[in-house]
Formats: sequence, structure tokens, C-alpha cells
Amino acid sequence: MTTAAAIGARARASERNWRRRLGSLPTHVVIIILLVIWLIPTIGLFVNSFRPSTAVQSSGWWTILFNPSELTLQNYSYVLSQAGMLPGFVNSLFISIPATIIPLFVAAFAAYAFSWMDFPGRNVLFVAIVGLLVVPLQTTFIPILELYASVHIDIGPIQINNLNGQFLALWLAHTGYGLPFAVYLLRNFMGGLPREVFESAAIDGASPVTAFFRLALPMSVPAIAALAIFQFLFVWNDLLVALIYIGAANPQNAPLTIVVANLVNSLGSGWWYLAAAAFIAMALPLIVFFSLQRYFVRGIVGGSVKG
Repeated sequence: MTTAAAIGARARASERNWRRRLGSLPTHVVIIILLVIWLIPTIGLFVNSFRPSTAVQSSGWWTILFNPSELTLQNYSYVLSQAGMLPGFVNSLFISIPATIIPLFVAAFAAYAFSWMDFPGRNVLFVAIVGLLVVPLQTTFIPILELYASVHIDIGPIQINNLNGQFLALWLAHTGYGLPFAVYLLRNFMGGLPREVFESAAIDGASPVTAFFRLALPMSVPAIAALAIFQFLFVWNDLLVALIYIGAANPQNAPLTIVVANLVNSLGSGWWYLAAAAFIAMALPLIVFFSLQRYFVRGIVGGSVKG
């Protein structure tokens, strides 16, 4: 009798599982369809990056299903042979890495202060910083350009009379543009850390600096990694800010986005090379994302619900 009851319970449990799965099946089908629709333009761009210019201009990318022999690496060969591609890649690295690390450190210090330190006007200052998220970038270009033009740095061998066109200009600009979101995300995450841990550290004589480096930072790795992905992708793929602060007068400092944009001249000839160039530029961001993806969801979810 006991065996029969157990078998019946397992059968009912299995039936409930199947009903639950079948009940969620329409949702999964809709999600898959939406993902396919979303990916179609990217798939078409990827396929066209391997097609010759004559085929790209005369037929759609889906014709490759009937004539796969027309695939070629000619577009990639042409793009990689351009004189500015390698310097542009190096410049993008030289811009993106500091422009990611600097706001991360500044935002981490600020987030810890807003979460665990009491000082006058803390909440008002935090709201003011988060409010900067709604300020359009375009409203800052002229004031910052004028400010950069008035900067004069004379420190030994380093002599800069105008920050415009320098890497430092982009580092500072991207730091300012990325800080509001970075402070918001990290503050919400750090604010949800266990209070008992910091109280115990304070009882043991740990200073705020020690608590920050020994406790807050290690426990905030998921949020910091998620923020690093956002900031790196934003800086790496940026074209507008680079054009404004680097400009056409400083091609030696141009990042990869400007080099790729220059592949197409004013008449629009050679636009089919942009597909190959775009996927070359995507390689490093994809590596960064997949390397840190295990922290991505944890950091975003934690930063959005804690605080």
C-alpha cells in the first residue's frame, strides 16, 4: 500500500511538472521568435561581411543559402590592410582601459561613502549625482571644450597647452559621463551588504578605509564587474565623444571607431567594408563580456533591488 502511494505521488508530481512546462511553452516560443527577429539584422550583416561587393550590391544576404561558394575573406583582408586599423585598435585600448578603471575607482569610493558614512547633505548630494543621468551629453560639449582649451600643464617634460585632442581629454570626459550611473549602481549594491559585517569590523578597530578595501570591495565584485562591462563597451563603441574631443585634426590619436567611420568617404563608396570592420571592432568587447558574464546578472540584479 505504501509503495502504491509513493508511485502515485511520483506520478502526480511528474504530471504537475509537465503541466508547468507546457504552460510556459507559449512564453518560451514567443521569446525565441523575438530573439530570432532581433538577431536577423546582425546575422545579415555578418553574412555580408564575407560577400564580395558585387554580390552585396546586387542581392540580399539570404542568397548565400543557395550559393555558399561566393563567400570570401576579401573584405576582412582589405580592412586589416588599412594603415589606420592597428593604430586605431591600440588607441582604443589606450582610451578604453583608463576610461573604465578611473570611474570604477571613483564610483566605488563614492558609493561606499554614500552607503556607510554619515555626513551632512549625503542624500541631497546623491540625488544630485543621480540626476545627472538625465543631462544630455550634447549640452556639455561646448563648456568642456572651452575648459580644455584653457588648461595649461607644465610638469617637467609634460607640456600641454590644450587638452583638446589628447587622450587625457577623453579619460576625463568619459569619467564624468560614466560616474552618475556608476555611483547609482554601486551605491545600491553596497547599501545592501550586511550591516553586521561593518559593525563588527568597526568594533575590532577597523578604519573606514580598511573596511572599504577589506570588506566592501571584495563583496562588491559582481557589481563592479557588471559596471566594468557597461563602461568598457560604452567607451570602446563611442564615436561622438571621440569626434568632439579628439577631432579630425589629431588622426594619430583617433580610436578604432573613427578609423572605421573613415572607411566610407563622403560619397558613400565602399560602405560594404563597414560590415567586416564592425565585426573586427566587436571582437574585443565580446571577449570582455563573455569573460565577465558570470558576474553580469548578479551585479545588475543586486544593484537594482538593494539599497
